[in-house]
Amino acid sequence: MSDTLRLPRIQRRRHFKSMVANGIIMIFAGMAILPLIMVFSYITSSGLPSLNLDFFVKLPAPAGETGGGMANAIAGSVLMVVMSGVMAIPPGLLCGLYIAEFPRQKLAGALRFVIDLMTGVPSIVIGLFAYATLVVPLGGFNAFAGSAALAIIMLPVVSRTTEEILRLIPSQLREAGLALGLPRWKVLLRLIMRAGRSAIATGVFLAIARASGETAPLLFTSFNNQYWSSSLSEPVASLPVQIYTYAISPYEEWHRLAWAGSLVLVSVVFTINLMSRVLLKRSSN
Repeated sequence: MSDTLRLPRIQRRRHFKSMVANGIIMIFAGMAILPLIMVFSYITSSGLPSLNLDFFVKLPAPAGETGGGMANAIAGSVLMVVMSGVMAIPPGLLCGLYIAEFPRQKLAGALRFVIDLMTGVPSIVIGLFAYATLVVPLGGFNAFAGSAALAIIMLPVVSRTTEEILRLIPSQLREAGLALGLPRWKVLLRLIMRAGRSAIATGVFLAIARASGETAPLLFTSFNNQYWSSSLSEPVASLPVQIYTYAISPYEEWHRLAWAGSLVLVSVVFTINLMSRVLLKRSSN
């Protein structure tokens, strides 16, 4: 009888401890999410009133005048992110594939070491490197140098994600392809890469999201421009640099546009990250 009475007490005690633990976890999770909510709410309340059609289709107005937009900065950011993706994504995928499939090779170990180093390099240092190797020899700020700096930032993210995803693919798939007589390169590209394409796309989106919000490398490479750029060999406007320029200016109108640009940039990065999460969830199902 005593054992029968003791069992509900133990269950209630366990249930109470579980509730306390879940409550503590929820509190700490809320504390982690709270800064993000506060930042996004403040940017939304400050930038949303300034968003209109002119912001997306017009050039910046002269200093001290009202109106204008950031159409050239948006176009410049899209241009450089696309160019950097073309530079970084294919070699990043191949690098991650090689490290994952040939981990015992000396070259794979060297590549992994270099990728880890690149991941920890501050973006401003990458900007200085691009300035010394591309801006100075070419004789001025240009869009190509900015794209190259962003590509260096994207490359380790794509490579590392590809490596980790391909390691999770069962070895039986490789063995089945080889057993059918397929060459090794066809097994890797047509079976292994296809099997992990959704998860790999997640890493690509994360790399694009990180490159989209970088400011420091572009200050040393593409610089800025208040007009439409017609050549990749001249300075090009970008949304992060335009926001920085407007934020430190003494003009209230530029401050207003800076908040609107911040809202657009944060929304783009948030959307890209959300898309990556959706792809990752779909690949895991």
